[in-house]
Amino acid sequence: MKATHPVWAVLIAVVAMLAQVVIGSAPAMLLLDRDNILYQPVGVVGITLASLGIVYLIRRYLGRQPWRGVGLTRSWRAVPHLLAGALAGAAAVAVASALSVAFGVATWMPYDLFTPQTLYLPIAIAIALLGQAFPEELLWRGHLFDTLSGRLSPRTVMIVTAVVFGAMHIISQSAADTVAERLLYTVQAAALGFACAAARARTGAVWMAVGVHLGLHIGNMTLQTNDIQYGVQLVITACTLTVTGLLILSSRRGERAAAPERATEVSV
Repeated sequence: MKATHPVWAVLIAVVAMLAQVVIGSAPAMLLLDRDNILYQPVGVVGITLASLGIVYLIRRYLGRQPWRGVGLTRSWRAVPHLLAGALAGAAAVAVASALSVAFGVATWMPYDLFTPQTLYLPIAIAIALLGQAFPEELLWRGHLFDTLSGRLSPRTVMIVTAVVFGAMHIISQSAADTVAERLLYTVQAAALGFACAAARARTGAVWMAVGVHLGLHIGNMTLQTNDIQYGVQLVITACTLTVTGLLILSSRRGERAAAPERATEVSV
C-alpha cells in the first residue's frame, strides 16, 4: 500500500476523521458525566490533540512526509489569515441568511431569544474552533491537500478534498430530517470544503481555511434563523460558500498578476 496514492490517501483521511472524534472524545466520555461543565471543553481539546497526533503519525509512518506540508505555518501572517477567513465564512452565512429570509424560506430568530446566548458566545466559538474547525482543516486542507497535491492538479485537489469532506457529513447531526435534506446538507458541507480549499490554495497555509470553517459556525451562532424550507436554505448557503471560494481564488490570481514574487513568498 502506498499511503500517498490518492485513493489510499482519501480512505486514510476518512478513517482518521472518524478516529480523531472517537479517540479525542473518549476521555470526556469515560471520565465525566454529560452534565459536567468540563465535559464539552475536555472533549473538544481531546479532539484537537487527537487530530494533531493522528496526522503526525500518518505523515511520519505511513506517508513518510515532512510535517511542514500540512501548512501549519508559524509566521505573522497566521492570525491575519485566520481572521480574514473567519470574516469570509461569516459573511457567506450572513448573505445566505439574509437571502433566505428575503425569499421566505426562513425567519430571523427573535432577538429576545438570542440575547441570553451572547454571554456564552466566546466559549461557543472556542468549542467550534477546537472541536471542528481546526482538527478537520488540519486533516483535510492540511494533510490531505498536501498529499494529493503531489499527484493531482490544484483544481482536482480542491474538488476531491471538498466532495469527500462533504460526503462525510451524511452522518452528521443537523436539522435535516428527510433524505433530500441530508443530501443537500452534504452539498453545503462540500461547498464549505471548497471555500476552505480555496483559502489553502490562496495562502499556501492552513490558517485561512481554519478561519473560513470557523466563520461558518460564527455566522450560524450570531445570525440564527428559524427554518421554513430548510432544503432551500441549504442550497442558498451552498451557493454563497461557493461564491466565497471563487472570490478567494480570484483574489489570489489578482495578486499574482500584480506582484508575481509574492506568490512564492507565501507558499509552503
